[in-house]
Amino acid sequence: MADMPLQTTAKTAARGRPFEKGRSGNPTGRPRGSTNRATKSAAVMLDGEAEALTRKAVELALGGDASALRLCLERILGPRRGRPVQLALPPISSAADIAGTMGAITAAAARGDITPGEAAELAKVIDTLVRSIETSDFGRRLQMLEARPRSGA
Repeated sequence: MADMPLQTTAKTAARGRPFEKGRSGNPTGRPRGSTNRATKSAAVMLDGEAEALTRKAVELALGGDASALRLCLERILGPRRGRPVQLALPPISSAADIAGTMGAITAAAARGDITPGEAAELAKVIDTLVRSIETSDFGRRLQMLEARPRSGA
């Protein structure tokens, strides 16, 4: 910037924004995956103490500390992600079959066999299946039309 005239820098740099938009003052920046100094020092301090800390958390949880109990249960069970759904659905071979399948999904959700979220996810799968069937049918019909001999041309 030493060889740039003062007037040019004043025009290009806005107050509080010394660099052009999309251009960093440090293009290489901090390397990806590098850890913060505070994180490194905390890891060094806790190194070798995992067993004692775990034991103390379990003792606190057993003693009735709600936060410690929540922490222990979260570590034991882990976050709940999707579960396998056992649901008998009628086969789908055409777009016309979707009504029966969606009825079965809706009935299962109403009975409480599956959650509303699981029903919504299943509906997305069914919708994708129906779209693929329709696309396949369209391609088959188009090939039949193109293969048909033209008359009067």
